[in-house]
Amino acid sequence: MGALQRINDILMGLISVERRIDPYFRNAFNSFFQSPLSSLVQSLINLTRPDWHLALGEERILADEDSLTDTIIEQMSEFTREHYPNGGALRAGNTKTYGVVRGEFEILPGLADELRQGVFSSPRTFPAWVRFAGPGPLAPPDMDDNGILSIGIKLIGVDGPKLIDDEKHTQDFTGISCPTFTTPNVAANAKLQRHIRQGTPVFYFLNPFDSHYRDAIMQGLYARANTSPLEVKYYSCVPYLFGTGRAAKYSIQPCSGERSKIPWNAPANYLRQAMTATLDRKDVEFDFLVQFQTDAWRMPIEDASVRWPEKLSPFVPVAKLRIPMQKFDSPAQLEFAGNLSYNPWHAIAEHRPLGNQNRARKRIYLQMSKLRQGINRQQRIEPMGEEQFE
Repeated sequence: MGALQRINDILMGLISVERRIDPYFRNAFNSFFQSPLSSLVQSLINLTRPDWHLALGEERILADEDSLTDTIIEQMSEFTREHYPNGGALRAGNTKTYGVVRGEFEILPGLADELRQGVFSSPRTFPAWVRFAGPGPLAPPDMDDNGILSIGIKLIGVDGPKLIDDEKHTQDFTGISCPTFTTPNVAANAKLQRHIRQGTPVFYFLNPFDSHYRDAIMQGLYARANTSPLEVKYYSCVPYLFGTGRAAKYSIQPCSGERSKIPWNAPANYLRQAMTATLDRKDVEFDFLVQFQTDAWRMPIEDASVRWPEKLSPFVPVAKLRIPMQKFDSPAQLEFAGNLSYNPWHAIAEHRPLGNQNRARKRIYLQMSKLRQGINRQQRIEPMGEEQFE
């Protein structure tokens, strides 16, 4: 192990210590400081960000975007092969599965005309498989992860041509528990993946010659010891079409303010246990909301480090995600979770992913999913929504 790896591990250890005391101060800290600090960091990001003078909904291909995507795929693939030489490969991102649960995605009745687009065009309820997960790229005990959770919603029975053809009847929506992405674009993401493979991800953020301090602060403001994946607010971070020529971001927000208690000396899988305890006794609901792009510079498509200001365009509810009481932690259902592939390009044209991070995801997610399932000798499946498990 090199010196940089040792320093990285020491710093990650300090973060792990912070996670253990987080429950005693974080709520108060967030109440007073999260919003103003986030606004300050966003102001600093905007000070040095170029204005490309794009129109609303307009994209711009970055220089070397395809080769940068190739680099990301290469680094993530080698990381996977090196860490799972004997099988049992996990996802290279959004790695640790807390649970894949059965859900219902109800399109709200009475939506305004501008909201009745794509899957939201008419009131109906889709069956869904909903995956809650940790950040990765490995799956340590929950308290040792970096505190940003993820959600993947796979709607079943969505008709129409899809933007990739490995699934015929699904529509995926994905999000994380921070309103901005870890990296602003694919060029920065390629650098991060190199550091991850070298075991020095901290130095992606702290390298004094190529620092990403502002992105680190944004992630740190939202990374925390979470109570339960069912009690977290999620954001798409990157934009999508909503109909024709209109860009939007998504948010998935829990309807209940109830919070589970983080156990003292928390077990390695306490987040899955929290989900189990909740779904043993009640249903859970989330609001699914959209936020429209109304200012092409303040709300960029090609820079995922920028949070779109809600004062310019508030989030509007368009659907309700219901997760009924259920058992979900059987070995058979956890194996089923490993067979699923979530990809924002499992989508109809009205919800096409936008921006360079999303364009890269089309190949990254598909190739990494095939690599993982190939290593594990798992059958690639498209769920039908009627699966049953003992």
